[in-house]
Amino acid sequence: MKQIRYLAALTLVVSACKDGEADPASETGMAEVPTVTVGRENITLAQVTELRSGPAISGSLQPRTEARVRAEIGGPVQRTFAEEGQRVRRGAVLARLDDTAVRDGYLSAKSAVRSAESSLQNAQRNQERSSRLAKAGALPERDLETAQLNATNAEGMLADARARLASAEKQLAQTVVRAPISGAVSEREADAGDVVQVGAELFRIVDLGSLRLEASVPAAEIDRLRAGMPVEFEVSGYERRFTGRIERINPSVDPATGQVRIYVAIPNERQSLVAGLFAEGRVATDARKAIGVPLAAVDQRGTAPLLHVIKGGRVKHLPVRLGVRDESTDLVEIASGVAAGDTVLLGSAQGVLEGAKVRVGEEDVSR
Repeated sequence: MKQIRYLAALTLVVSACKDGEADPASETGMAEVPTVTVGRENITLAQVTELRSGPAISGSLQPRTEARVRAEIGGPVQRTFAEEGQRVRRGAVLARLDDTAVRDGYLSAKSAVRSAESSLQNAQRNQERSSRLAKAGALPERDLETAQLNATNAEGMLADARARLASAEKQLAQTVVRAPISGAVSEREADAGDVVQVGAELFRIVDLGSLRLEASVPAAEIDRLRAGMPVEFEVSGYERRFTGRIERINPSVDPATGQVRIYVAIPNERQSLVAGLFAEGRVATDARKAIGVPLAAVDQRGTAPLLHVIKGGRVKHLPVRLGVRDESTDLVEIASGVAAGDTVLLGSAQGVLEGAKVRVGEEDVSR
């Protein structure tokens, strides 16, 4: 598409020199200037485009959501069910710990609950009988109070037994290690047969659906940064650029580096990016519509920058004033010197002498 645009522009720009028209050099009696052929890859157009600029950043990609799964109960690891790199869903079983001792405690607690329930039932029936006898005057008030106290104690014992059973059930459930989030297992620290202590890390799971770029920006640039600003960056090993937005800005400056940490949210629905990669880019703090050309088109060998432009089928060297440079697209603003649609030479074609006629490939641009 770019080639179609610049070829169309070439036709318009150099249409002044058509077949049948006299060569200016021949009219003056001078020798005809030879035609120079340049490749299409050495031609570009000065076009109005959006240029962005801002402070450079660098940092590493980190998962926004990460879970470190730790042992909530000590004991031998009976079996593991997840490997490093494996995708798991929330609630999936990652490992089982030996539950022999815990299960014995659970069965004992369950039996204690049944015993406490039976004791409470007996105490409540005795309280009801004592209450009827006391109303009839056949039982001393002291014996009624004793029956009521026994029933209250039995309720307390049942509540305590049920609490112990709930604790035993929780411990029994903790022997089955489950994934707290959906994601990929990045680390597995335990194998079958290992004896783990309470709090020991067993697995680490990361959610790659959304990453965070932790980067540093010079403190002098902090006034230009706002939450929500776009960030464009490149990642080692990838041949394309990525975009995120500033999520948070650290309120303090690192005294050792004079840098401020920023945290950039990066959508990663396809999970093409992975955590730990190094990234470089910039925060797009400024954006404007302006005439832009590739930086490689600017001849800066002299005292002032030049563009080698085709005008009327011949090369002209035009001084220009540069503006904003968009590092993400490697374009530079031309504040003055050329107009939108002008045809500009690139690369080796910049060596063509001023005034030379130009042919692009097999097409004579003087026609």
